[in-house]
Amino acid sequence: MNNITMGFKKFLANKNTVTVVCVVVAILVLYFGYNARVSQAINPVEVPYARETISPGIQITESMVGTRQVPPAMLEGDVITSASEVIDKYTSADSVIPEGSLFYSRSVVEKEQLPASIILDYPKGYVLYNLNVNTETTYGNSIYPDNYIDIYLRITKKEPEGTTTAVSDQIMYGKLMENVKVLAVKDSDGNSVFANLDEKTTPSMIIFALPQEYYVLLKKASYLGTYNSEIVIVPTNESLKNNPGDVNVTNEDLENFINQVTVWTEDK
Repeated sequence: MNNITMGFKKFLANKNTVTVVCVVVAILVLYFGYNARVSQAINPVEVPYARETISPGIQITESMVGTRQVPPAMLEGDVITSASEVIDKYTSADSVIPEGSLFYSRSVVEKEQLPASIILDYPKGYVLYNLNVNTETTYGNSIYPDNYIDIYLRITKKEPEGTTTAVSDQIMYGKLMENVKVLAVKDSDGNSVFANLDEKTTPSMIIFALPQEYYVLLKKASYLGTYNSEIVIVPTNESLKNNPGDVNVTNEDLENFINQVTVWTEDK
């Protein structure tokens, strides 16, 4: 062991030998480093591309996406390198992806990021309804898209002036509709409240869809200014079920009252 130690010390003491070894090591480092850089620069990378021209706001399906190998030099900027980051996403509202083009992150968005994303989510024969809300009425901003809500209605019927009754105002309160799916929660600028979780935004409206007859009923209820009506939303656990229930009117008394004090004009 001592002989080995002494030999190593003599080796280090020989400056010429140490210099040669350092030069050899430096050359090896440069050689392998250069080869690694060259390989990185010339070895092709497999990336997704558009098999057809994709218009703005269109869902990108698997059939629209192919893969090809390209030189790394073509991957400058925000090129998407994985097909999984493209399939089932949408083209942004201001982008057209030409046939044969690579995908860029600025041109591929989530559905919620589309300005008109809510029109993709409700059945034929339904009508979109926009309800004004705030942080309090959304239970501390805890109502999300795809949640389900029940809709309650409070109506205060004021007695005419001069009327003497034990109770001056009559209040009706009950659940009017159930199993209503929330499509979007927007702020006052029309942006999705949950598009960027790093930014705290205040909910200003929720959007859902109703069968036309229920839409008309709820609209008439919202216009009952004489009766001081208020629409109240209550979140439910319906979204946790495998088969959520259909939208239903649940209170015939409220429905009949609304229809008795309003008029609906039919389309031609």
